[in-house]
Amino acid sequence: MAKEIATYVKLQVKGGQANPAPPIGPALGSKGVNIMEFCKQFNARTQDKMGKVLPVVLTVYTDKSFDFIIKTPPAPVQLMDAAKLQKGSKEPNRNKVGKVTWEQVEAIAKDKMADLNCFTVDSAMKMVAGTARSMGITVDGQAPWDK
Repeated sequence: MAKEIATYVKLQVKGGQANPAPPIGPALGSKGVNIMEFCKQFNARTQDKMGKVLPVVLTVYTDKSFDFIIKTPPAPVQLMDAAKLQKGSKEPNRNKVGKVTWEQVEAIAKDKMADLNCFTVDSAMKMVAGTARSMGITVDGQAPWDK
C-alpha cells in the first residue's frame, strides 16, 4: 500500500550546501522531518551542482519519512550566469544591464524544458526571453522564428 502524503515543502537551496540553519531547519522541523538526513541526502545528490540555486520539492509522508525532487536552476539564475551579472536591473524598462544571445536563450530553454509549462522549444525560448526582458537583459540578434 502506498504511503499517505502529509504535506509538500518547496525550498530553494544552493547545491551541495544544505545545512540545518534557516530557512531549511525551521521549514522541515515544523513538519517533523529529520533535518540532518535531508541535508546529507541533498548534499550527496547535488555534489556536481555546487553553489547553484536549486529548487527542491519535498514530499513529507504521515510517518515523517520523505522523498524529494530536485529541479533545474531557475531561469533568472541561469540568465545571470550567461550574462555574467550579479543581479538584474532595478528599472528593467529603462536601464539594461546585460546581453545574451539567442543561442544562450535556447540552451537555457532546453535545460528548463522539463520544468516549464510549454510543449515546444520555441515557446520555451519566448518564456526565457521574457524573463530576460523583465530583468533588464537584452537578447541580441534575430529570433529564430522570425527568420
